[in-house]
Amino acid sequence: MAIQTVLGPIEKRELGFCHAHEHIFLAEGPHTKVNPALRIDDFHKSCQELVSFKRVGGKAVVDAQPIGCGRMADALVAAALQTGVHIVASTGFHKFINYETDHWLFSMDTTSLFELFCQEIRHGMFINADTQPPLESIDAKAGAIKTAIDEDRMEDSSKKWFEAAAEASVVTGVPIICHTESAEQGMYLAEFYLKRGVVPGNIIICHLDRTLVDVNLHREIASLGVYVEYDTIGRFKYHDDVGEARLIAQMIEWGFERSILMGLDTTRERLKSYGGNIGLGYIVQKFIPLMRSLGIPDKPIRRMVVENPAEAFSVKLGAERVEVF
Repeated sequence: MAIQTVLGPIEKRELGFCHAHEHIFLAEGPHTKVNPALRIDDFHKSCQELVSFKRVGGKAVVDAQPIGCGRMADALVAAALQTGVHIVASTGFHKFINYETDHWLFSMDTTSLFELFCQEIRHGMFINADTQPPLESIDAKAGAIKTAIDEDRMEDSSKKWFEAAAEASVVTGVPIICHTESAEQGMYLAEFYLKRGVVPGNIIICHLDRTLVDVNLHREIASLGVYVEYDTIGRFKYHDDVGEARLIAQMIEWGFERSILMGLDTTRERLKSYGGNIGLGYIVQKFIPLMRSLGIPDKPIRRMVVENPAEAFSVKLGAERVEVF
């Protein structure tokens, strides 16, 4: 099945080296009040970053910002055209703190959310929808559904957001990217989606590597057949890269090299083109050499950054479904 990029569908073999979770653009909004580093809105600088990524072998990125909270869908299209890097965009929703309390998204019921997500996947993404309801759209389509769970959403009795995302994935075949803040939340969300018929290979549990305390929970989640995404590489406020690489080595030893995706989950302060200290080339230039130095072979490394993303972000439909692109 094809992978839906902002410039249209591509075959899996075309994706290449891919970061599974990034933020290439982020407009100003409530999230920037919480953390100014979440503002990534200079077109020239973001394109510079993508070009630098391409120079070291990068071919594709998944932009994990959903509708209504700073996603710059038209900029993603222009950047893909200018740089030649494949970009997969996201529909869906983020944490509550990313929205004003009167945001239009909160007034939508499960059916309306489902229809919105499907609209962006099947027909084209909305633009200029951060502060007003979605009215204006472009032809470029989303290729993933971003969802986010944290303590606020765990306590929220309404699970309409997650119900809508599950059904949208089932009927369109695109994967769900799941922001989590603990392995327990990751397990909860994976099981939630599986019970609602989402294909295991269409579930991507993110940020599990923010803590390295209990790797057995990672093992349990991967055992469900879903993807585990390690995107805390180079984020030293959480832990060093050696611990990260050892976590990956352990997962490979347990037989889960087909379950792992990688990314940097970048912010303004870590993008070199914005004056940051990491840059999108970091995995290629720093982290892969570290993995090799710890004895991780090239074959599983290639699988995690090339083959697994191609599988994870391809459309996967049940036998009774029809192709949507």
